Amino acid sequence: MLDTLIKGGTVIDGTGSEPFVADVGIRDGRITAVGQIDGPAQRTIDATGLHVLPGFVDIHTHYDGQASWDETFAPSIYHGVTTVVMGNCGVGFAPVRPGDRDVLIDLMEGVEEIPGTALTEGMKWNWESFTDYGRALDAQPHSLDFMTLVPHDTLRLYVMGERAARGEPAKADDIVQMQALLRQALLDGACGLAVGSTETHRTAQGRMTPSFEVSPVELNSLAAVLKDLPYRVLQGISDFASPRGAPAEEKARFDREYSKLEDMAKVAGRPISITWMDRVIAPQQSQWLGDASLASAAKGIDVKLQASPRGIGVFNGLDTTLNLLAAFPSYQAIAHLPAKERAAQLRDPTTRARILSEAPVSLSVEGSSVPPLADFVIQRFEQIAFTLFPLLPGSDGSMDYEPLPELSFGAQAKARGVTARELMYDHLAQGDGNNLVYFPIHNYLNGSLDRVREMMMHPQVLCSLGDAGAHVGTICDASISTTMLAHWGLQRTRGEKIPLPQVVQMLTQRNAAHMGLNDRGVIAAGMKADINLIDFDRLALPMPEIVRDLPMGGRRMIQKSMGYVATLVSGQPVIENGQITDARPGRWTHGAAA
Repeated sequence: MLDTLIKGGTVIDGTGSEPFVADVGIRDGRITAVGQIDGPAQRTIDATGLHVLPGFVDIHTHYDGQASWDETFAPSIYHGVTTVVMGNCGVGFAPVRPGDRDVLIDLMEGVEEIPGTALTEGMKWNWESFTDYGRALDAQPHSLDFMTLVPHDTLRLYVMGERAARGEPAKADDIVQMQALLRQALLDGACGLAVGSTETHRTAQGRMTPSFEVSPVELNSLAAVLKDLPYRVLQGISDFASPRGAPAEEKARFDREYSKLEDMAKVAGRPISITWMDRVIAPQQSQWLGDASLASAAKGIDVKLQASPRGIGVFNGLDTTLNLLAAFPSYQAIAHLPAKERAAQLRDPTTRARILSEAPVSLSVEGSSVPPLADFVIQRFEQIAFTLFPLLPGSDGSMDYEPLPELSFGAQAKARGVTARELMYDHLAQGDGNNLVYFPIHNYLNGSLDRVREMMMHPQVLCSLGDAGAHVGTICDASISTTMLAHWGLQRTRGEKIPLPQVVQMLTQRNAAHMGLNDRGVIAAGMKADINLIDFDRLALPMPEIVRDLPMGGRRMIQKSMGYVATLVSGQPVIENGQITDARPGRWTHGAAA
């Protein structure tokens, strides 16, 4: 007898094939058959009118801390995700010496904007080695499967201590120790190595990350560890030194930094995936990176590109981590007040006139984790305001991630003959201070997602960058899987869509295969029963909301979904009709042959 029989759904199987109507049988956490099934089952689900898809694989989530206290991996669980990958960008929480826990919290708080108080209160710290970290998390119940990358920063800090925090070069014996730690972690189940080098990543104390600038010798020595092991991956983020030097030499800096990452993939004989976005401060970089990855592929070096299916940016408001009034002295004087009181103060004509007349001060200063990009935006606000939008729900109450340019503060200000800063100010000052501004910093430079579609169609792309457990006070990009499916596969009106079977394959089989997960990502007999049942007619993203459900009442943004009738992990429903169930089938998912 089957455990579960899904009857009469339209299957999009994850291979890129066209949809077809079929039954799906499940027993012992596996799919037993796909087709016409008439046998008995303990539970039968009538999927008539629904679509049956594989569970989604999110390869960039930063749940390293949250996994220690949250069983459900919310908000990813609301968006069809059944497997998450963490340890991204080179930051995480293992290995760790007992005396260095605060150092790693400071690093994660600054780089990924996760409240230090929540991390301090919520994390159990019942590990030292990376293997013990994975096993400690695996001993806890979880809804979703999770994979762990070994972060470069934690390796450096464990071996080098304060020398790593100061960014000093690694000595030969330091590298040998890091190699040994990395090798053991990979053998015990870690899925790869994550590295990072970008000026936007700073500790909460404003220091650059321990691996911000390290030698190619160190990078290649670590990459070499992967060469003789079962399949593992490399993951990296870089700003390619775009802000550091003369503009005329930016391409030369890009080529130099790209070669470091390409060499790692070459030395390892394994794929590397690199964060890819259309950057506002380096608008030529996305084209360079797309071309470079194709050139690498032509040489037999596998450089994949992690890209988001929508604008990459932030929500700004009086109750978010940062807003675009924060650089003005008279606003700073009232910033300590609750959002409702601040909004009332901002509506005072005298306060309004004073703040709007002031020159901004720099926020990205020594000792601050605020990146230079914030000052860049504030100083050029009237120009950049053409990609800033008041966050207002559509007629159906859903969120539009491809807003029309004429709705921007810049366009509205031009039409009314006022400044964009005035309009944004008045929007934030309304009501109880709950109004938000949507600012797609990257990927929306031309006021549409046409460039994003080009990126999504690139042969080396991986749909990613959800950052589901990170930047919790300014974004909620765990929902990118729903954006990919709903916007690109079904609903886009401002340009070409992406064929629906291809969209599903990118969310499922392609990401699973990249991570070496050959047991999932496809609806087929013998595969793991990670399955989504979705009502396409109801598929939508409601507006994000600010909640305080982190340890110590920490603040974060949550965005749920509509249309997911059920999500199954190993055949067990973890979501039913939008509600999280009590099922906890999730496990620490190892690399191949671990």
